[in-house]
Amino acid sequence: MAGRMNSFLDNLPQAVKGLLIINIAVFILSMIIEATMNIDVARVIGLYFYKSDLFHPYQVITHMFMHGGLMHLVFNMYALWMFGQVVERVWGAKKFLIYYFITGLGAVFLHTFVNYLQFQSITSGMSNETVQMVLNEGANIISQNKNWTDPDVGALNLLMHIPTVGASGAIFGLLLAFGMLFPNMRLQLMFIPIPIKAKFFVMGYGAIELYMGVQNAAGDNIAHFAHLGGMLFGFILIKIWDKTNKNNYYQEF
Repeated sequence: MAGRMNSFLDNLPQAVKGLLIINIAVFILSMIIEATMNIDVARVIGLYFYKSDLFHPYQVITHMFMHGGLMHLVFNMYALWMFGQVVERVWGAKKFLIYYFITGLGAVFLHTFVNYLQFQSITSGMSNETVQMVLNEGANIISQNKNWTDPDVGALNLLMHIPTVGASGAIFGLLLAFGMLFPNMRLQLMFIPIPIKAKFFVMGYGAIELYMGVQNAAGDNIAHFAHLGGMLFGFILIKIWDKTNKNNYYQEF
């Protein structure tokens, strides 16, 4: 078993291999810490809204390596393995990592901007005393798995005191890169019964994320605009690189 694992890792390009190891290690360590020390690691390294008393600048990076559960981790790491290694072999490790983290930061930017608009909308008719009450007491209430029954006060508390975790913004950036690099490559995916060209898969996935984000799918607990932010910044970065490099990256399949 160890030999097979070593062989699997040896066949991966360096950046993808490193990201896989770090993400899996953080997930395992977080479970150990939570089980032995009763510390919710997501509330330490997850990303909070910048107006929250729980926000720290380092969370802009650390949240990319924390996942909300096993399936969240598996989905992101599978996509990183499937699409990331192809993209890294085209660009090389340095350009791949620059792209990965810029799209991750782009996801943070758009997600935070949308949260800011929500914050402005919620608090526009709310007294300063109520806002301060949420800031002072909200984190403790959330830690007890409770919330205020008033819909606006409850929504503000969730906005301020629920962290965002995961590499999904950067992963969606990689998905976009794959679709632009190999637009006509046909993908055979488990949940789509027929092969589909990468460009159509990317466009369809982006359209779904936009619809879900605009509809603000109640209770799905997914940062749809973070996903879109990763794709948007990935598109912009690839276009900038394409203009400054005479050899375009696009390949037909």
